[in-house]
Amino acid sequence: MKTRFVTKLALVLSISCALSVATAQTESPGQKARRILDAAGVKGGLIVHIGCSDGKLTAALRDGNSYLVHGLIRKPQDLAGARGNISSAGLYGPVSVDLLEGKTLPYIDNSVNLVVAEMPIEISEREIMRVLVPQGVSYLRTGGKWTKTVKPRPDNIDEWTHYMHDPSNNAVAHDTAIGPLRHLQWDGAPQFSRHHEFTSSVAAVVSANGRLFSIMDMGSRASIHMPPKWRLTARDAFNGIVLWEKPIDSWFNHLWPLKDGPAQPPRRLVAVDDSVYVTLGLEAPVSRIDAATGRILQTYEGTEFTEEILCSDGTLFLLKNDESMNPKDYYPKLMICWDEKNRTMKPSEGYLLKPEKRDIVALNAQTAEPLWKVEHPVEPLTLTADDDSIYFHNWKQVVCLDRKTGQPRWRSEPVDQRDNMGYVYGPTLVAYDDVILFADGRLKRKIRALAKKDGELLWQAPHYPAGHAGSAEDLLVVDGLVWCGQIAGGKHSGVFTGRDPSTGEVKREFTPEVETYWFHHRCHRSKATDKYILTSRTGIEFVDIREQNWETHHWVRGACTYGIVPCNGLVYAPPHPCACYLESKLSGLCALAPASQRTADMATPAANRLVKGPAYGTRLKSAGQQADQWPTYRHDAARSGATQTAVNLPLTERWRSDLGSNLTSPVVADGLVFVASPETHTLYALNAEHGENVWTFTTGAEVDSPPTIYRGLAIFGCADGRIYCLRASDGALVWRFMAAPRNTRLVSYGRLESVWPVHGSVLVNDGIVYCVAGRSTFLDGGLRFCRLDAATGRLLSENVIDDQRSPQKDVKVLNMPVALPDVLSCDGELVYMRSQVFDLEGKRIQTIDPTLEPFERANEQLGKGAHLFCPTGFLDDDAWHRSYWIYGRAFSSGCNWWFRAGRYAPAGRMLVFDGDRVYGFGREPGLFVWSHVLENHLFCSEIQADADAIERVSQWSQKSGRDAMFNRRFTRATTTVDRLAPKLHWSVVQPPLHARAMVLAGDMLFVAGPPDVLHEDDAFNRPRDPQVVAKIAEQDAAYEGKRGALLVGISAAKGGRAFQIDLPTPPVWDGMAAAEGRLFVCDTDGRLTCFGQKN
Repeated sequence: MKTRFVTKLALVLSISCALSVATAQTESPGQKARRILDAAGVKGGLIVHIGCSDGKLTAALRDGNSYLVHGLIRKPQDLAGARGNISSAGLYGPVSVDLLEGKTLPYIDNSVNLVVAEMPIEISEREIMRVLVPQGVSYLRTGGKWTKTVKPRPDNIDEWTHYMHDPSNNAVAHDTAIGPLRHLQWDGAPQFSRHHEFTSSVAAVVSANGRLFSIMDMGSRASIHMPPKWRLTARDAFNGIVLWEKPIDSWFNHLWPLKDGPAQPPRRLVAVDDSVYVTLGLEAPVSRIDAATGRILQTYEGTEFTEEILCSDGTLFLLKNDESMNPKDYYPKLMICWDEKNRTMKPSEGYLLKPEKRDIVALNAQTAEPLWKVEHPVEPLTLTADDDSIYFHNWKQVVCLDRKTGQPRWRSEPVDQRDNMGYVYGPTLVAYDDVILFADGRLKRKIRALAKKDGELLWQAPHYPAGHAGSAEDLLVVDGLVWCGQIAGGKHSGVFTGRDPSTGEVKREFTPEVETYWFHHRCHRSKATDKYILTSRTGIEFVDIREQNWETHHWVRGACTYGIVPCNGLVYAPPHPCACYLESKLSGLCALAPASQRTADMATPAANRLVKGPAYGTRLKSAGQQADQWPTYRHDAARSGATQTAVNLPLTERWRSDLGSNLTSPVVADGLVFVASPETHTLYALNAEHGENVWTFTTGAEVDSPPTIYRGLAIFGCADGRIYCLRASDGALVWRFMAAPRNTRLVSYGRLESVWPVHGSVLVNDGIVYCVAGRSTFLDGGLRFCRLDAATGRLLSENVIDDQRSPQKDVKVLNMPVALPDVLSCDGELVYMRSQVFDLEGKRIQTIDPTLEPFERANEQLGKGAHLFCPTGFLDDDAWHRSYWIYGRAFSSGCNWWFRAGRYAPAGRMLVFDGDRVYGFGREPGLFVWSHVLENHLFCSEIQADADAIERVSQWSQKSGRDAMFNRRFTRATTTVDRLAPKLHWSVVQPPLHARAMVLAGDMLFVAGPPDVLHEDDAFNRPRDPQVVAKIAEQDAAYEGKRGALLVGISAAKGGRAFQIDLPTPPVWDGMAAAEGRLFVCDTDGRLTCFGQKN
């Protein structure tokens, strides 16, 4: 549904108002900001202040947490002062400042909500309109007058107001701006859904009037047994900034098996114009919420237990029950999710939906005046509305009601009668022109077309299988034809058939012309635009129904149950729990756009990428490095997390420095401790002996990991796309290099970043800096692998990794080449990015045959190229159940293989290693399977298994069937030789903590993290036990950092506990370093603490 009022606006709305010089001179920055915001009428989003001078007005423009403000300065000499003023106000990070160079604004198209400028800015109106979101505002002062201009919403983009697009249930966006995906518009949290084997974390997503609304479970990713935390979240649709959130106290049971449901919650969220209609709880009444602010405007009396909402021309049509749809007293009983799903489908278990009567209620959406109420059995997902009628399937026949009175107009002959249905499934009923279309493929696999005027059967035809795991039926009317495709399974033909809606005559039919691996269709139905059917046979496929061709995107997919949302010229892919293509596929809530000339231009490197600072030419320190230093992330280029230097015991707190915000892990060299604060874009250098702040350096965006200290230089990457080199002793700039092709920003996870960010911890090997700029080989021109001279910043080579030209190259089942960046590592001969191998010249090379089958790939762990890596990245702190670190050569993605590499090589949630041993924390060996009951151990193993051991485990894995894939009977067997190839030297089961930081120093393993108070087998076996319920709540609080943390010392030789001390707060992820006989810990409250012997 396109927003009517927008298309009727004049293209430009201008408001000019006189402002006296005296008033301007007497206004405070806060008063001026308030006046500007009131005049502009912008409620949250990204504000750009051009010509921000001292930064005080820039800071004042942030009128709450829903605003992100970026100031632009022309004069380099003003930059430090503006940043200092904003920092003094405690706002740097959400408010930041950078230089404006040239006549181009440093933002992607359609990303800024408000542009404010008070002086001649040498930026064209066209350029300002380019960066503004549709309905965004420019507010410019010329002389004594302010002029407000509103960018119109283009006619070629659409909204998505209901689960099935609009009340007609035809899930087709009238959006011609959407096309095959080449560009990231924005991304945001959460990174993953909670669990693959349970209720999807994404319940609903809709969009209206430039905003995106979602209901998601934001509960712990570390354990599905933790309580759910459902939230209604409003974001700007074009930059993803969170505008407001509301908690939802109760929702459908989050432990329902295999992401199977239910089908109806997506129908509980509707957005039209500036109103959101939603039930703020499973039994809660319907509320109307102000879309801009989140304020509840109205609660509709008597609408408790509403299951579905439609809003059509100012009238709410509600499907209302008289009791909760939540399965009463449900808890899983069977360990294997498929078995548990089958159990819930048995009529004897009492969980099936039946044709019981519901109330259909009509209300005036604005006044809440009841219009009518009738009682009928209504099959889920079939309630449909058009201009004069309401339609639904009553489990036996299609029924038509007068929308003004609720009186029956007609009933069809019996159509696909059924007696019960599982929670996850729903048929599809679509109102289109003069026809009602109905498909219930679980019965006779037929499409039936009925006449709107009287319900007479016009035609019927085969309905092809689509979707997976019980998802709703595909039935789409696109380009005037009724479409369905044979796409449910990998072996289905993929043929799409388009029929005349009035006669059923086949008008078009075609099969895929691409040759690639097809998985089963993801567990959701397809959506469409007027040109493309958007399937998900593997990732997201654009099926062009006019040109009759397919374009595949295996590297992105939507959420289980819900799928994707195509609108606003974008495709929104909500977070998934999927381990397919794990080193290549995007994660998080992603908004993606097609290619444009602007996208192509952005990928062309700009001139003058190297900037020389005042300390350029600094003489390097001698190449020798003291053994007791920790000069880079995880100590060394191999990222071992280990040092031969011991930490002096017993530990006491030597000093603590409160830096006030979340921190990275620390590095230590030359008597200084270096740590970055990502939130405030600041790098700190502190005296390692006493903790005093020696210097700080503020960048243009966040620094996500610590610098590398090399011969007196502190070198690090930044999310602004640059590499910085500072003199380590005083923080003076030596050089700065733009690793991104140019300075262009987008919003990522609520932060303003380069389209091509660089991880903070760069690799330095033999005087050469190695770094990667970018987000994916498939987006915005790909990744840029740069090599720089460490002393001078001179570019030595640049290798562009762009797999868009051949997106299916080397795809083998559910694996493809690594497409996502990470902190790089090196063994002196090869460079690594996740499992991807590069030579020292920066060229990507293959060390593993890409044609290997997934089982074979998981076995490929021995020989040259074994290294420490994480398929989801070193900095991933999500604790998602399908991720782990590994010391090996390969990872095999996919539902049947993601856990298998962990059997053949040392693997865990976090690892450190020395010459011949790996130490770690992670799931017990018997649990490298599908399992929702997870127990961890601390362990020490050999660094590589021998070939015979790998073969033994491989044979067991292939012969043991379900035992090799599922946790059938929970066991703590930690030494089962059939299940683990690397030999364990020792194992500590039921450790007292969940490790978030780990360091090997000398003969002592230091481990820190929140306490572990829950045995998950108890959570499964005794979920109603009050003591277990209390333990679950306590563990959830511990995961959130509310129960402090433990620091434990473990003997590296034997695994015995040497000491244990309490910490007030958990460490940040991987947040420890050992140097100079001391232990340095960064915690989640923004404190850096030094432990060691008493002075």
